[in-house]
Amino acid sequence: MTITPKKTSCLSIRQKALTTPEGQEVLERLKEVRGDHEIAVGLSGGVDSSLTAALLVEAGWKVEGITLWLMSGKGSCCSDGLIDAAGICKQLQIPHHIIDARENFKKEIIESVVSGYKEGITPLPCSKCNRFVKFSPMLEWSKKKLGLDRIATGHYARIRYVQEDTSKENNPKQLITRHQLLRGLDETKDQSYFLYDLSQEVLGKVVFPLGEIRKSDTRKEASHLNLRTATKPESQDLCLAEHHGSMKAFLDNYLPDKEGEIILEDGQILGHHDGIEHFTIGQRKGLGIAWEEPLYVIEIESSTNRVIVAPRSEASRKDCLVGEINWVSIEPPKKEIEVEVQLRYRSKPVLATLAPLEPSLKDIENKRPYRCNLTFQLEQFSITPGQAAVFYEGEVLLGGGIIEKK
Repeated sequence: MTITPKKTSCLSIRQKALTTPEGQEVLERLKEVRGDHEIAVGLSGGVDSSLTAALLVEAGWKVEGITLWLMSGKGSCCSDGLIDAAGICKQLQIPHHIIDARENFKKEIIESVVSGYKEGITPLPCSKCNRFVKFSPMLEWSKKKLGLDRIATGHYARIRYVQEDTSKENNPKQLITRHQLLRGLDETKDQSYFLYDLSQEVLGKVVFPLGEIRKSDTRKEASHLNLRTATKPESQDLCLAEHHGSMKAFLDNYLPDKEGEIILEDGQILGHHDGIEHFTIGQRKGLGIAWEEPLYVIEIESSTNRVIVAPRSEASRKDCLVGEINWVSIEPPKKEIEVEVQLRYRSKPVLATLAPLEPSLKDIENKRPYRCNLTFQLEQFSITPGQAAVFYEGEVLLGGGIIEKK
């Protein structure tokens, strides 16, 4: 579906100067980007993607908005988001296209998430959604339907184009080009963690205008430009949870109750549960059991339908296995390297030694033929299979993969 707004007599945002130095710097950088200044902007209906589109219009780019229709119903990925995205396009006087991605979202995300929880892991749908539902499909659709080679999104991350000398002694000089993925300038909003699985081909065609500004400045600029989404609250949860009211409600729609035991490591039964999908590694609250000291989930056994708990002192690990690795900013290492690892989106990076391993059949089938073992400098609490382990060197995202059960 395509909606082309009529020209109106309202004040164009191009007649308004931006209010922050950071916003003005973004405009200057956008004007200096090499190549054609024609782009499709992924619009979710939130303030970040709205300002992204507005900045590109302000910088003189030819902009068209595209919104993925992921689910039917209420939420930022559903009717609410579609309405606000259409409103922003009308305000900016740019075309708006709606792509029905519901079947692909169901196949790649909903079915994958349900399967993961059924197996006793805690999946990370956001990075997989970025790879399989959003970036590559949007690029493909924009190229085919609109003749546009680039897309922009409102993610807080940065891309740096570099050339690397791969020549060896006595060999002619060899240069390869690479698009490095960097953290967003605003450390409190940095979203590079969710983008680790994007390919070089995709990164070469993506623009992240908000990577160089802070969230507070985004709100200021959006308000100054009178964008209809300037004060819209941020989504505080996964779209699946937001859409269904909670993650438990989402899972209850797909997985029937299945009673099992909650036990200590020695096998002592402490209580019962109605489904392993309602637990995650490191969980303390909501266990429904009483003990002489706080207990935490340390393992979820899908084969026995058991949840194993232990005191916090026994809930930390020194290492973990990571598979399906996508190396982004460097060539895949052939020997041990020291890295900073982020084990969850909101967690601080920790020091670890990364030792490359031979890929598994699953790694190869998923076109991510790399894996490693991580040995942490200090033991880590709540290492969760299914979540991403993302490797950094300072602000540069080196790569990342999925934490596996040992």
